[in-house]
Amino acid sequence: MTAPVFVVDRLDGIGPEYVLDGPEGRHAVSVKRLRPGEDVVLTDGRGSWAEGVVKAAEGKDRLVVTDLESVHEEPAEQPRITVVQALPKGDRGELAVETMTEVGVDVIVPWAAARCITQWKGDRGLKALAKWRATAREAGKQSRRVRFPEVADAATTKQVASLLADADFAAVLHESGDEPLATAGLPAEGDIVLVVGPEGGVAPEELALFADAGARAYRLGRSVLRTSTAGTAAASVLLARTGRWS
Repeated sequence: MTAPVFVVDRLDGIGPEYVLDGPEGRHAVSVKRLRPGEDVVLTDGRGSWAEGVVKAAEGKDRLVVTDLESVHEEPAEQPRITVVQALPKGDRGELAVETMTEVGVDVIVPWAAARCITQWKGDRGLKALAKWRATAREAGKQSRRVRFPEVADAATTKQVASLLADADFAAVLHESGDEPLATAGLPAEGDIVLVVGPEGGVAPEELALFADAGARAYRLGRSVLRTSTAGTAAASVLLARTGRWS
């Protein structure tokens, strides 16, 4: 899918002509500078999408799209990949969300690990979560996805353990792992849950709790990656090995 993607609230009953306005219309007209005859894709970000053709660009924020003949549904891919991402410092959290969205992660769970310097509390936490969700939306558009990743509410360590216990394959990236992630046996369907620790590493008590939940420790490679890039690298391995990148 190479046409630029724009988000609408809903697609049922949208055609055959639609006016894209507001922030999305402004982005299409004033940033992308789309012109009549160019193809576009409209999506709700939940798997539904329709392809159309630009009929007119009006003013600075109105794009008239026509030839919206039918709405398509992209099924959820299998196995579903969830990355539990420990909270990085500064804007590295948005970087992690952006790149994980680009490669194809399905669910991103922010995790307040014991060794996280950053802590989401009160209004600050709500703003940070909103930034992660906005980043996933924009990265989904940029990477031409029509099913954007879910960014869940921030999870506690006990909640992460519950996710791992329910998974069909549960893994923690950690240097103590005696097997590389690249050789792990993976399910063809179901849920894969991968935990990425903070810069200070997963604490021993967290690692023990996750092991009790059924998660094994795996190595990614010889080098040590930052927490903001480890999830993307590991997800790429999983996506390739499960056939989702075939």
